[in-house]
Amino acid sequence: MRAKQLGYPICYYIRCEHLFSKSSQVVLQKILVYFLFLSPFIGFAQEDSTTARQLRKERRQEIKEFAKVADTSYYMSYHSQVTGRIYLSRKATSLSIQNAAHHEDLNYKPNSTLNLGIGATYKWITINLAYGFSFLNFLNPKTELGKTKYLDLQCHLYGRKIIIDGFGQFYKGFYLAPKGTATSENSYYLREDMRVNQIGLSMQYVVNNRKFSYRASFLQNEWQKKSAGAVLIGFESYIGNVRSDSSMIPFRFDSTMAKKNIREFQYYKTGPNVGCAYTLVYKKHFFVTGSVAGSLGVGNNTIVSDEGRAQNFGVSTSVFIRAFAGYNSEKWAISAIYISNNVGVNPGDISTRISLNTSNVRLNLVYRFPPPKRVKKHLDVIDKTEHYIKDKIDYDQLK
Repeated sequence: MRAKQLGYPICYYIRCEHLFSKSSQVVLQKILVYFLFLSPFIGFAQEDSTTARQLRKERRQEIKEFAKVADTSYYMSYHSQVTGRIYLSRKATSLSIQNAAHHEDLNYKPNSTLNLGIGATYKWITINLAYGFSFLNFLNPKTELGKTKYLDLQCHLYGRKIIIDGFGQFYKGFYLAPKGTATSENSYYLREDMRVNQIGLSMQYVVNNRKFSYRASFLQNEWQKKSAGAVLIGFESYIGNVRSDSSMIPFRFDSTMAKKNIREFQYYKTGPNVGCAYTLVYKKHFFVTGSVAGSLGVGNNTIVSDEGRAQNFGVSTSVFIRAFAGYNSEKWAISAIYISNNVGVNPGDISTRISLNTSNVRLNLVYRFPPPKRVKKHLDVIDKTEHYIKDKIDYDQLK
């Protein structure tokens, strides 16, 4: 079932995805067509109304300012230009219960949709709009995989030195993969009553930020021209719960555990994380970026079953993986993005480990252009906010 996805507009990078109702499909389709076929000419219209000499002067000044905080021989910023994009994306949060007795995993997955969207980045703000059109999902076996209702919030704030990833997952309705797990070979085990709720925050400091840019890979409002890497240091915290009307463990999978009727567990964990990232650049334009960070967190977990409520204090690990690949240039960029945040918890009696994996897969087509005069006047609030930040705090730490 199609679902709504939202994001909140805040500084650094704001990612806002809203899946519209059916009555808005036609409007969004027109916007997508306009962006795909007409946006490349917006920049040309701007050059007609503003002399090329003035544009070059503004660009030289922007590069001069950026050189104070970064090595421009490694990457360039297009902070004052509009970075427009059209993209395909799929987001999901899955639940994995690793069973020690059977040496098998129970993999609960949602029936999410493939979405088509548009977006734009200007200075510190990014807004994306996406919808799961039926023509993209006609091959999706909706009935066979059951119904999923979800609200998936992901906010990725990519500053020059600081990276913040915020998550808010609220899912109802899952199926067991692969087909035949805990049921007949020709069907899926459905749990439309199961709910997964999680809120989390991960924050990291990027060492070697003068030469390495995350935004070049993720937002494409910068261009990494030389290979470079960085060390990541930070912390993260997560709180959440998983609930169902009856046992989470199917009787056909583990009859002993199923009889306990474990139907809910709650968890909270926090701890430091450390990792690394590296971008390999080929002939200035082609790039591959990989990033991995691990966390060792401590927290408290509560299990609810027919035996009552049992609390467990323990240590568990988490792994955050980011992967990017594509082509980047002064005007155009194309990229594939994969983000996977695997949060592990140790609930004690259910199994050796339970993990919730939040993923996001995207394919982007990007075009950059100076904002036209008729659009520029509507962006004054963003410019004024940036100037206010510069006056009040050390803006170089955020830019």
